[in-house]
This record gives sequence, structure tokens and C-alpha cells, in this order.
Amino acid sequence: MHRTAIAAATSAPVPDLFRDVRSQTETLAAPLSPEDAMLQSMEDASPAKWHLAHTTWFFEEFIVKPNAHGYVSPDDRFAFLFNSYYVQAGPRHARDKRGLISRPGLSEVHSYRAHVTDAMARLLETGDEEIARLAELGCHHEMQHQELMMTDLLHGLSHNALLPTYRDPEPMPVTSELPLAFVAHEGGLMEIGHAEDGFAYDCEQPRHRVFLAPFEIATRPATNRDWIAFIEAGGYADQTLWLSDGWTRTQAEGWDAPLYWWRQDNEWWTFTLRGAQPVNLDAPVCHVSYYEAEAFARWAGARLPTEAEWEVAHRDTPLRGNLLETGTLRPVPGGGPWGDVWEWTQSPFTPYPGFRPPEGAIGEYNGKFMANQYVLRGGACTTPAAQMRTTYRNFFYPHQRWQMTGLRLAKDT
Repeated sequence: MHRTAIAAATSAPVPDLFRDVRSQTETLAAPLSPEDAMLQSMEDASPAKWHLAHTTWFFEEFIVKPNAHGYVSPDDRFAFLFNSYYVQAGPRHARDKRGLISRPGLSEVHSYRAHVTDAMARLLETGDEEIARLAELGCHHEMQHQELMMTDLLHGLSHNALLPTYRDPEPMPVTSELPLAFVAHEGGLMEIGHAEDGFAYDCEQPRHRVFLAPFEIATRPATNRDWIAFIEAGGYADQTLWLSDGWTRTQAEGWDAPLYWWRQDNEWWTFTLRGAQPVNLDAPVCHVSYYEAEAFARWAGARLPTEAEWEVAHRDTPLRGNLLETGTLRPVPGGGPWGDVWEWTQSPFTPYPGFRPPEGAIGEYNGKFMANQYVLRGGACTTPAAQMRTTYRNFFYPHQRWQMTGLRLAKDT
């Protein structure tokens, strides 16, 4: 089983990081046809072509245009097409209509990327610290879109009756069931959040103290084997296990298993970026919503951890895991807290004490989304290694399932 080391990936100089990130995005997009790159299967997902262009617009809008004297954009209209949600950066194309942007074509988007990449490379050669700081943010922004490009593509391909593959299938490892155990933590007054060393998003700061009651946390994520037991015990039909909003959503959308699962020849199957495959019983369960995770935890006689518990429990665990660079593109058995699946916590995505968003359009990056979403920790098999750190806070709405989302149980001591 391949595990990607994370620490080395996070220390590259910014010009090297920029080159590597841009190259990795294009490598991920290389197998896609122009038709693949146009897929938009729902409003939450975006076409691969849009991801390629939007990440380029980000560098152009916030770094190149203000700093590169005499720079000329290939097309000023791209700013309208490829802005996402930055109100202060100007008007935007409708999010749910991104799949209708047939022009510019995919080759033109790649030319746009090359044009802006060259301009950025020249700016980074100047050694300007502010440009380097913004470029580092832009690289991490693009890495987020690398992950989204993979999960959005998976959702789009899942609607094709031929169940096409993004990457060739490979044999699944033969594994045995991992026992579920819990590690006790004494609790007390703890510090969480990012310290002033290395990159972090604004929402990971400031570092602050929290009080934790004694707790226990599972040594592994919940597995597909665990989830099948939940299904067979009637978990999706027992209203007493569910939050009211979760039960309403389950009934309205007919949930009876994780997203992409179906029964075939008395066996559970799932759709992956490597095509249709039997469910690997000992791999972490994936593509479950917060509502499902919370109901499963209640059924198991446990609960979801808080994000502070999760961070404290794993802050000394080596940063190594099944991440994007391993190339598996699916959760695998036997992993630690890093990689495989993002793990839901019971913590709402709210500001840390003392949080202040930056001034200007960049300040719209995280702060405006701090409502009605829940924090996930740990990274997934589609998360770039250089993204990961102990304090990373991902967040999604409680009903969303198309991301690589799973869970780890916790208990009160």
C-alpha cells in the first residue's frame, strides 16, 4: 500500500511549488476529452475545464494584473466567465450554468493557462515577498480545485450508463477486518489552530485554547463492513437514529446506502474513478453525508468527535497517508487519520476566537461561508499532499455526499 509523505511536500520554495502545482493540475486533466471536460452534473459540481480556467483567473486577477506592468489578458471576458464567488472582483457567470460554457474551447483554456503561468513565473523571479505570499495562497487554492476536479468528474461520470473509468482499474488488496478500538484522552486545557510557521488558511487561525472533557476516539475510520451492518440493521429506516433534517433529506432523496453504491448479484458494488468495483469491506466508508455519519454514530453507541478532539488526538501522528499522489484515487484499508476520507466532526464551521478575514476580495475566501456547514478533518485520497497539516479545516453542508467523506467514532469517557 502506498503512503505519501506530507512534510517534504509542504516545504518547497514558492516558485517550485507554483511550477509543481500547475503541472499536477494539467497531468490530472490530461486524460480528459473535451467532452469530459464539459461535464457538470449538478450545481455543486463544476466542469474540469472551468476548474482549469478558474484557478488561472485567480492568479491573473489577484497577482498578475496588479503587478505585471503591460500585461494583456488573452480575453478580458474570461474574468466574467471564471470568477467564482468573489463579489469584490466583479460580476460572475451563473454557477449552475458553467457546463454550458462551450467556448472558449479546452485548447483555448490550456493556452490561457500557459499565458498566465508564464507571467506568474516572471513575477516570482523578482523575489517580491508579497507576490510570493499571494502565489502560495493561489497554489493552495489550485490544490483545492485539483481535489474538486476529481470528485466533480466522478459525479459526472457516474451518470453515464457505461460507467466509464478515469483511470484503469487495478486489483484491490486482500485484507482482513481491522478490529475497532478506542484510545482514551484525558482532556483538559488544550491549544488548537495554526501557529505562525508555514502556510495556513485564515480560518485555521488564530491559535487558541479550548477545554476538552475526557474522551475516547477510534483507532480507525468506520469501514464499509461497519456500514453494511448499519444497513442490514435497518439504520436507514429507523427514524429514531436521525436528526430531523437528516430524516427529511433521507426520505426525500431515497437514501438507503452511501452515494454510488448498488446491489449486484447479492453483493454491494460502488462506482469509483477506476470504474465499477465491488465494495472493499475493510476500506473506510466514503460518500456519506453528515446526517448519515451522525445517525451511524448514534446507532453504534458513540458520537462524532469535535474538531478540537480530532486535532488533539492526531497532532502527533506522522503526516503520511493515502493522498492524491499515491494514485489510488479510492480509500484503502489500514490507513491512519491522514488521507483516504475526510472525516466529519460534530463542529460547525465557525470562526475561531479573534478571527479576522483579510481586507479586500481575498477576504471572501473563507469567512463568508461560516454558516450552516460542518468541519471535516484529515484529508482524502484525492487531497494533494502539500495541502495537508494538522490544523486544516475542510467544510461542507450536512447533506452533501459527492466528496470523499467518511467518519471516525468518538465517545465520552
